[in-house]
Amino acid sequence: MKQKTTLLCLSLFIGSSLWAEDAERKGVESINQLTAEAHVEFLASDELQGREAGFPGGRVAGQYIVSVLKSLGIQPVGDSYYHPFEVYHAERQKKGKQWQVEPDSIAQLKKEVHQKLSLNNILGMIPGKNPEEYVIVGAHYDHLGMDPMLDGDQIYNGADDNASGVSAVLQIARAFLAAGEQPERNVIFAFWDGEEKGLLGSRAFVQSFPEMKKVKGYLNFDMIGRNSDESNPENVVYFYTESHPAFGKWLKEDIQKYNLKLKPDYRPWDRPVGGSDNTSFAKLDIPIIWYHTNGHPDYHLPSDHAERINWSKLVDITKASFLNMWNMANEKTF
Repeated sequence: MKQKTTLLCLSLFIGSSLWAEDAERKGVESINQLTAEAHVEFLASDELQGREAGFPGGRVAGQYIVSVLKSLGIQPVGDSYYHPFEVYHAERQKKGKQWQVEPDSIAQLKKEVHQKLSLNNILGMIPGKNPEEYVIVGAHYDHLGMDPMLDGDQIYNGADDNASGVSAVLQIARAFLAAGEQPERNVIFAFWDGEEKGLLGSRAFVQSFPEMKKVKGYLNFDMIGRNSDESNPENVVYFYTESHPAFGKWLKEDIQKYNLKLKPDYRPWDRPVGGSDNTSFAKLDIPIIWYHTNGHPDYHLPSDHAERINWSKLVDITKASFLNMWNMANEKTF
């Protein structure tokens, strides 16, 4: 009887493992180039006028993201996909000032002549079996807008910065659904506004989200579609929190398992701050993964166009990061 029970338990364990691996593979296989092109080409089109935070093109970009989340059946966080916040700045002739999102700084600015913008983070979620824990994958969707005084191309399209990252988050959301298995933890898909003006969206989120103490990990994208070195087109920089070596192990194993054409530059960091929205989370000692493909000649210029994206690289980074998130959402410990 004891032998039969042991065999039954072993059979159930093997069956469960195979089912989980099949779900993971279904998610990976749902990620593709055509979908990446659709997202990036729309978000980086001239009609969106560079997606500047607080301006019409930025609002249209937000509406597009919400429409995609709705079409997938991803539920909002709370009552709405839109999470509005206001940012303030000193009157424009006061040089050296920054946009502010913290209440104390805003209170000071309100005492004088000041600027104000109304912005929106966009948040969707797949509920987990354990409602007490969250993991988040995010990318900023704003860019630099337009400069009517430029001679020639006046639109900062931002295909790599950061339509590429937005496309990855949207594909990962679809991949979780394609897997057909509810994750253990709640998975939030976050699209930050106002990053180019000072990480404003992620800063607003971490100071207002009531469940921050339940956030177990954050994965960030910022520019994942280009080659900083054309002789090494598979290069990607992979920052992660050094105290979580599992993050490095996951990527190494998944590249081999799924034959991903990536050559990561692994950069463990004790507290990965600086550069992008990962900073807002790292400052709270939340474990971080951050994908980045380094600068290129079109960085923060109107020439950051969709036709210059390395599509196969973008797709493989998206696949690798879905697998990161799959592990973050389902591994008991990492």
